[in-house]
Amino acid sequence: MSDSEKGTTATTPTSHVTDKRQFNWYNVFMVVVVSWGAFAYGYSTAIIGPTLAQPSFEEYFELETRPNANALISTMSGLYSTGGFLGVFTVPWVADKFGRKWGIVYPTIFTLISGAFCAGSTNIGEFILFRFISGAGAFMLLAAVPIWVNEVVPPKTRGGFITLMGLMLLAGYNVALWASYGFFFFRPTANNQWRAPLGLQCLPATIVLVCMPWIPESPRWLVMKDRIEDARAVLRKLHEPDEAEVEMRQIQAQISIDRTLPNGWMVMLFKKPSYRKRSMLGFGTTASIQFSGILVINIYGPTIYASLGYGVSTQLLLAACWVGAAFVGSVLSMFIVDRVPRPKLMAGGMIACVIVLIVECILIAQNPIGPNVNTAALKAAVAMIFLYVVCYEFMNNVQLGFLGEIFPFHLRSKGIALGVSGICLLNIIWLQAAPTALENIGWKYYLCFIIPSSIAAVLILLFWPDTNGMPLEEVARLFGDEEELFGENHKHDADHAGAMENGLVARERANTTSEDNGNTAAGASAAVDGEGKEVTTAVIRL
Repeated sequence: MSDSEKGTTATTPTSHVTDKRQFNWYNVFMVVVVSWGAFAYGYSTAIIGPTLAQPSFEEYFELETRPNANALISTMSGLYSTGGFLGVFTVPWVADKFGRKWGIVYPTIFTLISGAFCAGSTNIGEFILFRFISGAGAFMLLAAVPIWVNEVVPPKTRGGFITLMGLMLLAGYNVALWASYGFFFFRPTANNQWRAPLGLQCLPATIVLVCMPWIPESPRWLVMKDRIEDARAVLRKLHEPDEAEVEMRQIQAQISIDRTLPNGWMVMLFKKPSYRKRSMLGFGTTASIQFSGILVINIYGPTIYASLGYGVSTQLLLAACWVGAAFVGSVLSMFIVDRVPRPKLMAGGMIACVIVLIVECILIAQNPIGPNVNTAALKAAVAMIFLYVVCYEFMNNVQLGFLGEIFPFHLRSKGIALGVSGICLLNIIWLQAAPTALENIGWKYYLCFIIPSSIAAVLILLFWPDTNGMPLEEVARLFGDEEELFGENHKHDADHAGAMENGLVARERANTTSEDNGNTAAGASAAVDGEGKEVTTAVIRL
């Protein structure tokens, strides 16, 4: 017996919407504009590597003569991630209370101010302090931007939109490294060419702040604050009108349930098993991907190239080209991110990275730098570092989208913040150890990435759920939280049913008969139950 015969209001993931109808250029444009926040993160994170390689920077802060130079370099990198770890836990409060847009504005101000002061630093202590603040702003942006993106894009193309954000992040990396390479050849009398690339990180932050008044607020946050008409207006801009109306009903019904659910940190981390599982998956996803050691290779790329025997200008050039390879990997991943299950894509990328790092270890171990250096092996080792980052991008672009998918609305900001804290925590460990480890144990340091990454890949394949293409309001089913789905125990919700009957059914029935084989956002039919009452069945696919 069908749902209509039973007289229920049901939701189903069966698609009645084409990819073309879900695609909206206004949506794309808004994501690109907001993703300047991701660009700011990428630039701020990448700029320290080539800065450390600039002879003028070493000379200005006397790093060549300081006995504690390695410790200072470790502190610069470690405190950057420490600032991020502390900062990300403030994002949920701002994003939930004042809006997803203010969740982006708040860290952008940190990034703007800290970038200016880093560029103008006159002593090493001042530089380290503002790198700490810069880390807070950058990682808060890494948490805040995906919250907004996940809540305004359609599910069938969510992975593609998150990858678009990832491309902007990589663009930030690219610009930072190419700017540093260009300024290496600029020789002012004051020998301060390291300052200009640091100051340029203020530019993307400024773009975000200037554009923010024209960015729409998350419709889900607006509904949570009872700003129903504002939410409807945003949805009509982001999607087709009829699809927007159906999505509006679904969001309203789901938010009415979310309001009744606990949303504190203690509940998420410890009390409710399904929330605890999501928290472990969220933190485990980002931590596992950081086991690959990507930020170590990024920040200490010039140091690694120096250990392979390359000069300063070549180090900076290779570092810039390396991020270009990452850009290629990210573009390639865009074509499959919404076609492959999330766990398989993450684990596959991780396994590929492990294989490449094993080859890298063998090449470096068997061909040490010396008078009779094997040039071919040296070039092959560099090629492996480039191939590594291409493989990495296939899992990198999934992680932030996955974080936004597994957490319900009332916990989403906290869940993404928790996941980003995993990035920060692992980076603190890896980056603090990297300068000393690379100097003393060399290629053996890569084993610290190979072994845990191999274990993590197996765990992801076995235990991670696939959220690919699912509406955010339906993911709860994967964690056994059917009682939190408006379409399950809340099938007879009077408000939802009334809204569907109030004109929406007739409009959607007309759409069903006029488009190709019923390719509509919502199909609806009327039926009569055993008592002779007319009921409504809506099939919703966002």
